[in-house]
Amino acid sequence: MSTNGSARASVRLSLASLRTHKRRFAGTLSAVLIGVAFLAGTLVMGDTLRASFDSMFGGATSGTDAVVRSDNVITTADDAMGTRRPLRTDATLRAVEKAPGVAAAEPSVQGSGQLVGSDGEPVGGEGPPTLAGNWIKDKQLNPYELAEGRAPRQHAEVVINRGAAETGGLKVGDTATLRTPDPLKVKVVGIATFGGEDGMAETTFTGMTRADAEKYLMPEPGMAASVQVRAQDGTSQEELTRSLEATLPKGVEAITGQESAEENLDNLSGQFLTLFTSLLLVFSGVALLVAVFSIHNTFAIVVAQRTRENALLRALGASRRQVLASTLAEAAVVGLAASAVGLGVGIGIAAGLQALFPAIGFPFPEGPLVIGGVSMLLPLGVGFLVCLGSALLPAVRAGRTAPLAALRETSAETVRVPRARTVTGVALGAGGIAAAVLGAGTGDPSVTLTATGAVAVLAAFVVLGPVAAAFAVRALGGPVARLRGLTGALAQRNALRSPKRTAATATALMIGVAVVSLFTVFASSLKTTMDETVARNFAGDVAVSTPGFGAGGSGLSPRLGPALEKLPEVDTALGLGQGVARVEGSGQELTVTDPAKLPDVMNLGKVDGSLDGLGKDGIAVSERKAEDHGWKPGSTAELAFTDGQKQRFTVKAVFGTSELTGDYVITHEAWKPHRTQDADSLLSVTFADGVSQDEGQAAVAETAEKYGNPEVQTRDEYAQSAAGGIDMMLTLVYALLALAVLIALLGIANTLTLALHERTRELGLLRSVGQTRAQLRSMVRWESVLVAAFGTLGGLGLGGFLGWALVKATDSRGISAFTLPPVQLTVVALVGIAAGLVAGWRPARRAARLDVLRAIAAE
Repeated sequence: MSTNGSARASVRLSLASLRTHKRRFAGTLSAVLIGVAFLAGTLVMGDTLRASFDSMFGGATSGTDAVVRSDNVITTADDAMGTRRPLRTDATLRAVEKAPGVAAAEPSVQGSGQLVGSDGEPVGGEGPPTLAGNWIKDKQLNPYELAEGRAPRQHAEVVINRGAAETGGLKVGDTATLRTPDPLKVKVVGIATFGGEDGMAETTFTGMTRADAEKYLMPEPGMAASVQVRAQDGTSQEELTRSLEATLPKGVEAITGQESAEENLDNLSGQFLTLFTSLLLVFSGVALLVAVFSIHNTFAIVVAQRTRENALLRALGASRRQVLASTLAEAAVVGLAASAVGLGVGIGIAAGLQALFPAIGFPFPEGPLVIGGVSMLLPLGVGFLVCLGSALLPAVRAGRTAPLAALRETSAETVRVPRARTVTGVALGAGGIAAAVLGAGTGDPSVTLTATGAVAVLAAFVVLGPVAAAFAVRALGGPVARLRGLTGALAQRNALRSPKRTAATATALMIGVAVVSLFTVFASSLKTTMDETVARNFAGDVAVSTPGFGAGGSGLSPRLGPALEKLPEVDTALGLGQGVARVEGSGQELTVTDPAKLPDVMNLGKVDGSLDGLGKDGIAVSERKAEDHGWKPGSTAELAFTDGQKQRFTVKAVFGTSELTGDYVITHEAWKPHRTQDADSLLSVTFADGVSQDEGQAAVAETAEKYGNPEVQTRDEYAQSAAGGIDMMLTLVYALLALAVLIALLGIANTLTLALHERTRELGLLRSVGQTRAQLRSMVRWESVLVAAFGTLGGLGLGGFLGWALVKATDSRGISAFTLPPVQLTVVALVGIAAGLVAGWRPARRAARLDVLRAIAAE
């Protein structure tokens, strides 16, 4: 037969098989479809958001042709945007106006400013920044556009973005509080939009008069963050920038408006988009990984059941290549069909998310869905290759079927597990555990070594699955047999018939449960670490802080601490502010405070040297940093600030514990010449002798209300609020569990359906000797539960171990606390087992409806 004829014959065989056994591949198609849908939805949503943000920023900043700013930026590990020194407004404007091609220039004063809504709650701050600045009078240079009201003209008049107004319940004419961080009573005189949208995503903006912005947001009047420049007609952005660079003084740079817009887009939306799309890609990746096992299991069972059919084809002259091609063609058809439908569903998911997010408080820019070529082709290719790759080994096995197999009865699969597989699995497991333990060692943790060990352990679980399945089903099935009698014993025996099949079916669920367990354990360990960190370091009676995390919030007024210390109920109220500098050439965060009072409110451990009298040139450093640099009391360290000044500081104290205090501590006196916008990030308060917790907390809260109403919390409450972001992450992880369980449920149901088809005659015989329909349904469901229990328990064990390794590997300081949360893991276990019960419902129902006589007659 020719090659073309052989190919056509293979395709005809495949299509005939698919038409005959439509339900056989329904679960396989669904598993691929879900994974592809999430992948396609992620890519389309990412493309759409990027295009929408790009359009929004482009429209808002289209009138700005150049931005003049300080060229000295200091970035730290926690702030990729960096901090720049403000410019002297008058001197900079004079230099800008000298440059040819300048049509207009206005200073842009910008800092942190958080509105307090009509309900007394702060607006925004949950990650995206809360910005305040001057309202730029030149309409083309101002990225905001008035939608209601007018621009601010007098002291304490402001314009706010529409998103902040809606969230805070504010309208034109209302009075509100603006934390700068000093509280300022302001009157809302206008509502603005940004590029036609309610705001820059969740970022809030408050526009003030230039005089107010300089007074409250800058170190001193006459300074600005940057100068916005508009070019004359006929002058390009590049020409304007070159012209400006020729007139600007040293330490000042000019960039094009396009470059500035791209930086803002990356800083304000890039990190979120990266996190958002990465999270969804993890979802789709896990979905496709789980689907691989379901697809492979389906084709493995189908090939085993068609051994006699394939042998007859071989006896009639079909070649191995034709049988192989026939099986792969089936997988290809299923993969293409599932991927095509999944692509359509994915586009629908992206459209749904686009409509959903504004409804739940995430006002993303409006715009049409953007479907790029990669977003179309990648999901199709991934779905097709996943299906084809999963079916490859079963297809090769089908091609090796001997013609003589048609002459004998064949079982669907062999029960015996090869010894080589067992040895390989044990070796992989031992090596993986050793690598993970070594990588998580407290001496020098290695994430790479731990990750390698984790992959090896996962591979060992898959390889050893059949061996573990036999032991697990015997152990788990014992109580079921005693509880359900003969029905339970039959369910256990059916699950033991093919350990390879049971293991492959359970592996899909195991991976999903393992991923969720890993994140649950890691998140619980982080929360415990935070609790222990606060208990170990925080010596105050209450903590005063602003809500939110990340870059959000405006901080606390530096005047709040002295005001609290005047209360008779308070002994010490110490604020911890933040600054930045290059310490020996590396960008670092500085803690700005009164070091002499630190031991009263923080546990610093052993202190070498003295925290008194640091003055303008003294610095206290953590023991960890001192060891890194070889410092001791009396050593000197060079600090470089954003204003370009460098200064040698004397290390006057080395302290042991720095988790809340930070690694570098200087005085307000030392920071004042280099400061930008003064704010405290945390205020630790201790009560006077004899003052009760409730009495002291009430007195502190009453005074704090006058300073923007920040939160006043006990130590436990402060630790819990610090872990708020972790709870949000866990919510998303549990959504991942739901997705993984859904795909695993399809796999279990598909396997049971195929297995029951294989045992049709046996089921008929059981019914003929007295087994009731209820007993048959119970038998099938308990078999499903045993498979799910095996996968769930294996996933819990694997996830717990990998969670421990991850906690230890990412702990470079030996302070993380590994925690197994019993309640959450119990819930995960119950969900996994319940999935088995649900998965067995339809196959059990179909089995109970079998016609007894036809079932007995089946071969």
